[in-house]
Amino acid sequence: MIERGAVRPEERAIAPDLARGVMLAMIVLSNAVFHLWAAPVGVSGWHPVTGSAADRITQLFMIIFIDLRVYPLFAFLLGYGMARLMARQVAAGTSPGAAVRLLRGRSLLLLAFGLVHAALLLAGDILGVYGLISLLLGWLFLRRADRTLLIWAAIFAGLLAAAAVLLSAGLLATGASMAEPGYATSAGHADYATGEASWLDAAAGRLATWASMLMMAPSQLGMHAVMLLGIWAGRNRVLDEPARHRRLLTITALAGIPVGWLGALPAALAHLGVLDVPAEAMSDQGELFVLQAATGVFAGLGYVAVFGLLAVRSSPAPAPAPAVVEAVRAAGRRSLSVYLAHSVLLGPVLAAWGLGLGAWLGSAGAAAYALGAWAVTLAAAWALERRGLPGPAEALMRRLLYRSRR
Repeated sequence: MIERGAVRPEERAIAPDLARGVMLAMIVLSNAVFHLWAAPVGVSGWHPVTGSAADRITQLFMIIFIDLRVYPLFAFLLGYGMARLMARQVAAGTSPGAAVRLLRGRSLLLLAFGLVHAALLLAGDILGVYGLISLLLGWLFLRRADRTLLIWAAIFAGLLAAAAVLLSAGLLATGASMAEPGYATSAGHADYATGEASWLDAAAGRLATWASMLMMAPSQLGMHAVMLLGIWAGRNRVLDEPARHRRLLTITALAGIPVGWLGALPAALAHLGVLDVPAEAMSDQGELFVLQAATGVFAGLGYVAVFGLLAVRSSPAPAPAPAVVEAVRAAGRRSLSVYLAHSVLLGPVLAAWGLGLGAWLGSAGAAAYALGAWAVTLAAAWALERRGLPGPAEALMRRLLYRSRR
């Protein structure tokens, strides 16, 4: 039997909510790119290969600082939240087995939410992928010792890092690529089906992409490593008590962020035509992509550490935080609702099956629209916060999760 319900407002720490709120801005920026359905793309299949100076600067910024860097951040925070939820349940008298079953139900609900989200609006839904990964890792590791978590996180990260180093070394030494000559990734907007004029045709394409992402999820070694580290950090309250872990957070930020940014720099320079590499190396089977993805794990952890250090600086707070900070935290507390709301603001407006305005935007315009959508959801989250109300998706999740287990 579950002895208590969802987390109470006074139990929430600053750093995780702040990180989630900023993470949502990064996710909506990433998703906006795939709504540029009329723009020509290169081998990478992601960003347009043309545009104004502002567009090219935006592409450089996205590739280095955001692409393949935000999803490790999400995985860490999901693992962290799993550990904190389990700890609160056990502290309230719930048996460890019942707490694990509760988390299993939460993972299954994330899968269900993701399926509906993909069918209606967004092929690149991350709820289903992380629902599946959390289901697998929760089953295997939630009741394991801290030492086991760290060992397996190191194994997963080591395998990923070794692959990236070997592939990059081979590319620099020989100029050859592991992808077959002529291989090209399909355009991102094709996989996202944002260029389909029919909503039904787009829905079929979205579900096909979503299913392929689920099938690939068990092989995402970097995500496994980061989620296990998130579970370990949650058990040890690293973000709830950041002052006690300042040294760890500082080292992680100073090491992780430079590695992450430098690892994405070759892909950014190649996209802009500054770095001459085989075209196949830029595909989603190529060396630059693998290097960018592998180092994204380090950047994601570094970003988390920065939010922890910011929380140290703001605690104890002598005065109320600025309204924008409180709004970001409010969005973080309602991250599921805000994430889904972004798709409502993007797809029907930008996709060809909606108003089709994505055909008229470049990279800079899409980024501006995405940040505008984020700002709208910040305002909505802040309004709900002032009224003491949860987000609608969170309310539904809690109703489904807790009432069925009383």
